[in-house]
Amino acid sequence: MSDPGAWSNQELLKELNRSKKRLAGTTERFGHLERSISDAGALLELLEEGEASVEPEFRGLLKAIEADAEKLRLEALFSDEADAKDAYLEINSGAGGTDAQDWAQMLLRMYLRFCDKEGFAATVVDSQPGDEAGIRSATVSIEGPYAFGYLKEEVGVHRLVRISPFDSNARRHTAFASVFAYPQVDESIKVDIDPKDLRVDTYRSSGHGGQHINVTDSAVRITHIPTNTVVSCQNERSQIRNRDLAMRVLMARLVELERGKQLKKKQEIEDAKKDIGWGSQIRSYVLHPYQMVKDHRTKLEIGDVNRVLDGDLEELIKAALHMNRKK
Repeated sequence: MSDPGAWSNQELLKELNRSKKRLAGTTERFGHLERSISDAGALLELLEEGEASVEPEFRGLLKAIEADAEKLRLEALFSDEADAKDAYLEINSGAGGTDAQDWAQMLLRMYLRFCDKEGFAATVVDSQPGDEAGIRSATVSIEGPYAFGYLKEEVGVHRLVRISPFDSNARRHTAFASVFAYPQVDESIKVDIDPKDLRVDTYRSSGHGGQHINVTDSAVRITHIPTNTVVSCQNERSQIRNRDLAMRVLMARLVELERGKQLKKKQEIEDAKKDIGWGSQIRSYVLHPYQMVKDHRTKLEIGDVNRVLDGDLEELIKAALHMNRKK
């Protein structure tokens, strides 16, 4: 950043600032860890000299050191250059009717809580309400260190088993929803999109009514015809701002599509999109007849379903990262 040429290129400067912020955060956490270890050493000396009163503080500090070190170990597993980027997260309801749409909304809540726990900034840029309850789909913009690195492990079909609150006979139902993540595209990356390949539709923002509902056609839906990629945005009141944001999401989708081709993963992504139902799930959340979250890739099982649905996903993500590193 000391190069004068960087200050004449605003796009380059933004990227350098993002990199600096991420690296500064990592070095600051290493410094904090070193200071904590030094403090623990001092407390240990006092303990050895017979100062038993410092033992609770010593044990608490050891627990904090372990948690901080594990977090840094986890981030060391991120090896893809896209892992450090911000992300877009998409949730779509699948098989299961109203239960699936309710399940999609439960997943949206889970990921928003996960982002809050991790200190990520999450903004719902588009949400399509369900027919009776829940949502049909949602797109979330997520900003934070290694946001894509964390969320890429959530890509796939998620299955819910429970007593349906929408069944008057209180029968057990199974519902499915899919989750997809894409790294956000740096502004310095230029994606060549022919305007002739785009179909732009405007419509009135959907919602549950109330005094703040937008009564103008400000929501925007953009279709990239060659790839049949559809994105929409209704978060802003301005049609121009919604269009700009939708184009950013579209560029991210197209870049990820090309990246998927290069990594020979595109077919896997497309196959997952085609069937949001039986046999394709990566994780099951069972609320009845017992309570269990099971990741079918890593075989990890967690009995506290509510903790997971409240956004505590680190153990599940860590297991997937370790599995991929071994592969």
